Amino acid sequence: MDLNESQPTVVVLSPPGRISLRPMILSDVDDYMVWATDAKVARFCSWEPCTSREEAIKYITDSVLTHPWLRAICLEDDRPNGYILIMPVDKIRKEIGYVTARSPRHPTGVIERALWTRYWGKGFATEAVRLVTAEVFKEMPEVERLEALVDVDNVGSQRVLEKVGFTREGVLMRNFIVMKGSIRDMVMFSFLRAY
Repeated sequence: MDLNESQPTVVVLSPPGRISLRPMILSDVDDYMVWATDAKVARFCSWEPCTSREEAIKYITDSVLTHPWLRAICLEDDRPNGYILIMPVDKIRKEIGYVTARSPRHPTGVIERALWTRYWGKGFATEAVRLVTAEVFKEMPEVERLEALVDVDNVGSQRVLEKVGFTREGVLMRNFIVMKGSIRDMVMFSFLRAY
């Protein structure tokens, strides 16, 4: 599957069945509002906390439903408590001014996630990243490498990636990215396809 194609409707389950990943739909708006309005969830994300149901509907319609690979992180009740996505690294690097030579089929994908604070520290984010890391290489055989850029102060997300087996490649310093008006240093992590 090409990263530019529309989302499949496949639901991915974790082995113990604690979480599932599925495409987010517009009727998820009220569940989305629970965690997308939380300033702690949005702290290290590129987006600000959602402030109204109308804003949430617009965001889901314009950005979530049109995203090539975004999944809701659901617990046993199938209600979204966060999201996880993969996007072509070239899109991210264009946005932040990072240049690299890659094949035109996007052999590198960037992983991003957010999870409701109620579920932090319970292994759900680790499970979601583990599921996506396994699934993306099956669904997208052209992807050779996953990357994650994490704010240097976001120690929890760094630990999640390390638990899944991502390699910490180093800190990208000296004004690497402007996030919400603040210049931030980022830690680069990668996970390579196993052969």
